[in-house]
Amino acid sequence: MPLVCLLTASAAAGHAVLLRAEPRVESRLKRAPEEVKLYFTERLEPAYSALRVLDAGGLQVDRRDSYVDRANPVLLRATLPPLPPGTYTVRWRVLSIDADVTEGNFTFRIE
Repeated sequence: MPLVCLLTASAAAGHAVLLRAEPRVESRLKRAPEEVKLYFTERLEPAYSALRVLDAGGLQVDRRDSYVDRANPVLLRATLPPLPPGTYTVRWRVLSIDADVTEGNFTFRIE
């Protein structure tokens, strides 16, 4: 299912919808990012919200430290080590405070 359809369906149901991502969805970067930031439309439940960054082989390459930002509870973050050029997939699964689970994924490329 395309990301746009997933986001539209989630918004209609009142779930936490991915509003913005850093790096951007399907972006091409000249430098590797130091962090992934996902902004949602609703506050997230920290104990049940996480993201992972995977390389082209499916191996997790983030620092396994994803967390909901305490100062901004709609922001899910994870740090990255220096990454070589390649395509990476961000996978997320979140629980909003209204008890709805949403999940999704997107890629970005480091050139």
